[in-house]
Amino acid sequence: MSMRPLTSPRALRTCGRIDEAIGVSRLWPLRQGRRDYNRGVLQHFSERLARGENLRPDECEAAVDHLVSEAEPAASKAAFLCDLALKGETVEEIAAFAGALRAKSVQPALSEATRSGEILDVCGTGGDRLNTFNISTTVAIICSAAGIAVAKHGNRAITSQAGSADVLEALGVRIDLSPAEAAQSLAERNFAFFFAPNYHPAFRFIAPARKLCADRGQRTIFNFLGPLLNPARPTAQLVGVPRPSLCEPLAQVLQRLGVRRAMVVSGKVSMNGAPDSYLDELSILGDNTVAEFYQERGFTSSTLSPEGFSPQAATLSDLTGGDRAANAEIVRAILDGKDRGLKRDSVLFNAAAALMLAGRSRTLADGWDAAAGVIDSGRAREKLSELAS
Repeated sequence: MSMRPLTSPRALRTCGRIDEAIGVSRLWPLRQGRRDYNRGVLQHFSERLARGENLRPDECEAAVDHLVSEAEPAASKAAFLCDLALKGETVEEIAAFAGALRAKSVQPALSEATRSGEILDVCGTGGDRLNTFNISTTVAIICSAAGIAVAKHGNRAITSQAGSADVLEALGVRIDLSPAEAAQSLAERNFAFFFAPNYHPAFRFIAPARKLCADRGQRTIFNFLGPLLNPARPTAQLVGVPRPSLCEPLAQVLQRLGVRRAMVVSGKVSMNGAPDSYLDELSILGDNTVAEFYQERGFTSSTLSPEGFSPQAATLSDLTGGDRAANAEIVRAILDGKDRGLKRDSVLFNAAAALMLAGRSRTLADGWDAAAGVIDSGRAREKLSELAS
């Protein structure tokens, strides 16, 4: 696998100062803050990262141990996370971080029957800041209504007005299931929501460091670790990311973590001469960057056009959402079959990919038709009623 980092230090250096190149000049107080605590493991790693050195898997595991430690100062954690991001995380580093964090998570006791079948997760990493409605959550309910076991892993909103937990709660779906209740719901209802804070308790010791980084405009490795840490260990995943450059490395990480089938996508949004933006979903507004695999060694990257799927002309405003209550009404309207516009088309496009990943359709066109059938037959509406009962 490639050791190419997600952000090339060499490329950044050609732009002059690293902080000027990526617009995070306020990061440097974190670095100055290192003088305020004794030299430790994270500082040692930070110094190596600042020299452009990559970390070995065992070193990543050691770093995770210190990041989740209550005793480690938030400033040293933040400095480490910033240096790792500035260097650019390799596929190997992301996989090692994900593996170490998964080992520390709470594991639901899924039945053998559930484990033997396909388990699907559909989610975006967030971070596109385009304020669309909850497309992935709507897709998850449709796939569940189609008879697929959907393990939805998510949290409350961070970069949007309503995260998956917020909108499901507004729809009347329980998000606070215990691990045993979630396992039972997945087995009996083909759907369970795995509320991230309940399964990753050690994250509370990382939150202050992430806030320090966020306050200075710096993303960290945790911005895209969420889909890799689903405690149900999905066998098939549709993951949306806000930058095309993330598609291939995150797909490689999913493959290393043992996912059988996955598609990592980033959808272009072209807006009347303005710089292109990207959805952390498949987009009906422009071409999509896709990295996917369907077996252990198979892997391909491509561009997917929405042409031929949605016959309606669309703009970003057609997909805009609101707060949790507004988004819940949008989801209900789609699942009830009342909304047959661009929001429905966006859901059908993403559901088509999810159904194909789960082995329920052979092509995107077949998946689109199958998803439309789930809505038009009333099964999607019935599934939401069942989950909210």
